[in-house]
Amino acid sequence: MSIWESAAVFAAGIGAGTINTIVGSGTLITFPVLLATGLPPVTANVSNTLGLVPGSISGAIGYRKELQGQRGRIIRLGAVSLVGGLAGAVLLVTLPSDSFDTIVPVLIGLALVLVILQPRLAAALRKHQEAAGGDTGHPDGGPALLSGMLLSSAYGGYFGAAQGVLYIGLMGLLLHEDLQRINAVKNVIAALVNGIAAVFFLFVADFDWTAVLLIAVGSTLGGQVGAKVGRRLSPTVLRAVIVTVGVIAIVQLLLR
Repeated sequence: MSIWESAAVFAAGIGAGTINTIVGSGTLITFPVLLATGLPPVTANVSNTLGLVPGSISGAIGYRKELQGQRGRIIRLGAVSLVGGLAGAVLLVTLPSDSFDTIVPVLIGLALVLVILQPRLAAALRKHQEAAGGDTGHPDGGPALLSGMLLSSAYGGYFGAAQGVLYIGLMGLLLHEDLQRINAVKNVIAALVNGIAAVFFLFVADFDWTAVLLIAVGSTLGGQVGAKVGRRLSPTVLRAVIVTVGVIAIVQLLLR
């Protein structure tokens, strides 16, 4: 890897760490850059996953204030997400990507619809639950959210682009919680999923250590930048950023 390629990968790592902390889809910044350096797709994907783990941890630390009081929720959602993330990592090294790649743009599109409609859908769901007996809903989203997080994390372990959009879409609909606190949980879950996939890849997949280290340092810096920027955004602006990134993700995946 030349000095200019190294600089490009490092810059992409900063960008990915920043956007991952705010919403997700940082992989759509780093993955094309790694491909441009000549790495094979699977090697690039694995190297990217390994490199983004420190950035996810950095972003989660940056949102530590919003994580207060959510330990139980994180444990429950995190346990399910770890299983899904490991399953996705296994799929990456055992199955052809064609069939899975076909459904990825659809998943992202559905997540964007959830993000856009989340306030109205959540209000309607709350009204229905209260009319049915005053129940305000399961504090952790119930089986529906656990199932959704399992499937989303399987996708995250497999490729990961826009997994944050999926998480926010699901939690925003099924949790009665502020969007910034949901974003904080999303950062922790992403760190867990990337971490379990990375551990698996260390033993069974090929990766490029130079790329891993450059992305790791860059994404760690980006994680702190993203935490400072993201928590200052209003829910409306944050949703606009999510939708913009999600649309870009769909376009890039369809053209890939």
